[in-house]
Amino acid sequence: MHAPLTNLPIAFDDVSVVAGAVTVLECVCLSIDAGAPTVLIGPNGSGKTTLLRIACGLDAPSRGRVSWGGQVAGLPRRRAIVFQRPTMLRRSAAANLRYALAAARIPRASRATRLAELLELVGLVGLGDRPARRLSGGEQQRLALARALARDPTVLFLDEPSASLDPAATKAFEDVIGAVIARGIKVVMATHDLGAARRLAGEIVLLHRGRVIEAGPAARFFAAPETATARRFLAGELLV
Repeated sequence: MHAPLTNLPIAFDDVSVVAGAVTVLECVCLSIDAGAPTVLIGPNGSGKTTLLRIACGLDAPSRGRVSWGGQVAGLPRRRAIVFQRPTMLRRSAAANLRYALAAARIPRASRATRLAELLELVGLVGLGDRPARRLSGGEQQRLALARALARDPTVLFLDEPSASLDPAATKAFEDVIGAVIARGIKVVMATHDLGAARRLAGEIVLLHRGRVIEAGPAARFFAAPETATARRFLAGELLV
C-alpha cells in the first residue's frame, strides 16, 4: 500500500451544522493539513463526530463550505472511515476483507496478496478463517481498520476507535495506527481519551459547544494551552 498525500488540506470555511433548533457546529474555520495525525477532542456533544463526518463527506454542512486541496466539487475516492462500533459481515474475517477489496475495485489478481498484507498489518494472521463476529472486540476493530485500508486511502478517519476497548486491545490498535502513519496515511481521529490524544496527535483541535476553542501543535497544546477552556478541560473539569 502507498499513500501519497494529495487532496489536502481539508479546509472548513465558516461551516455550521444545524439540526432543528440545535446548532451542532457553529462558524468553524479550520484547516486539516498533511502530516502527523489531527486529533479532535472535547466533551461529549461538543461536535467532534459531526466535524469528522463533514470532513469525510458523509454529511453536508448547513452553511459554509468544505474543500479538499482547494476543490469544492467532488470528493476524493481514496478516503476511508472506521466507526466506534463497526458492523461485521456474517462471514469470515478473510471474507470481510475480500468484500472490501472487491468494493474498492482492486483487481482480482491482486486481491490474495493484498488480503494477506492487510491481515499481517493489523495483526490478524491466522484468524482469516474465523467468523468475524466471533472475534474479540479489539480484533473486530482491527479488522474494520483493515477493511478501511483496503481502499488504499490517503486520509483515514477514525471516530472514537478505541472507546470500548480494554487497555491491551487499545495498545494493539494504536500500534497498528502507528504503522499506518508510517506509511504516509493522514489520520484524522475524534476521541474523548486524552491519553490517546497525547500518544497519537501531531495536531489538536479542541471543540466545545460546536465551536473550535483551540487548534495547533499537540506538544504546545498539552504544555501550554492558550485558552482558559482548554486549561479547564486538561485539568479534568467538566465543561458545560
